[in-house]
Amino acid sequence: MRKSKNTTPERFSEDIELDKSLRPRTFLEFIGQKKIVDNLKVFIEAALIRKESLDHVLLTGPPGLGKTTIAHIIANELSVKIKATSGPVLERPGDLAGVLTNLEENSVLFIDEIHRLSPVVEEYLYSAMEDFKIDILIDSGPNARTVQIKLPRYTLIGATTRAGLLTSPLRERFGIKARLDYYIPEDLLQIILRSAKILNVNIDEDAAFEIARRARGTPRIANRLLKRTRDFADVSGLPKINIEIAKKALESLDVDEYGLDDMDKEILRTIVLKYKGGPVGLNTIAVSVNEDPGTIEEVYEPFLIQQGFLKRTPRGREATDLTLKVLKINRSDLMNGSLWEMDKLF
Repeated sequence: MRKSKNTTPERFSEDIELDKSLRPRTFLEFIGQKKIVDNLKVFIEAALIRKESLDHVLLTGPPGLGKTTIAHIIANELSVKIKATSGPVLERPGDLAGVLTNLEENSVLFIDEIHRLSPVVEEYLYSAMEDFKIDILIDSGPNARTVQIKLPRYTLIGATTRAGLLTSPLRERFGIKARLDYYIPEDLLQIILRSAKILNVNIDEDAAFEIARRARGTPRIANRLLKRTRDFADVSGLPKINIEIAKKALESLDVDEYGLDDMDKEILRTIVLKYKGGPVGLNTIAVSVNEDPGTIEEVYEPFLIQQGFLKRTPRGREATDLTLKVLKINRSDLMNGSLWEMDKLF
């Protein structure tokens, strides 16, 4: 069988580079998160005036909202180099020491998924953040000794989608904390129009807004939907993405008018049909839809809760009236158990 061009390493590399090209490089290009951006501008300007490193920054929020982008923008605005790594990669204290000792003065260290640092690595990070030094253990047994290494002053930017999993000692060592929230459709519209210009894609504004309002309030998803809609337009021989092809593409991608995808609907249907609207525990939902509990809590739940489809209670997750409206279910039918016509709902 001939290998599809879309699966080649070269095409995959091109896609990664394309995604990078869509990222804003300065706060002037960055759209949305106005309060966070305005505050960061002040903190960065103050650090530059004092010729000091910026305080450590903690960025939290759901995936795809721009935490990595903001980290790189901070480094660009400070005119310093950035070293990027992630929590799972730093398995041992030696891994962390190797990264820290290679930093330059006032540079930026970005740790994605910082909540996944091992406890022993996290403990080494405390003194590195607070006192800009680390203690390294040399040899073992009777010959063991500790060597203290002084580090350049640097800015640690930590990013996490699971702020609740951070320990208090680590969280409190960040001088600047910012939680990114979902974007409004109007901001996503501007992001899509900007990305379309970079990609040399012609798109009608009403088509761009259709994509924006179904993009789950997330720039990463908006850009992905734009690229997939472009595919449909190209195959249809259209010189421009119009509202008709946008709706057709989104329907084919199983993204409904509320921005719900197949897994969103599966989660909601499971709560409604199998557990009469809840309350039901997260692990029970995860087993029912064959998905990891962490993924549901990190990727799907924040949007469903923010949009009013789901609510958390002390007893578990519950579907709201909006969910019943979307699934075309009457609460009275739900309560008396008369809606088990499964073929109409699945």
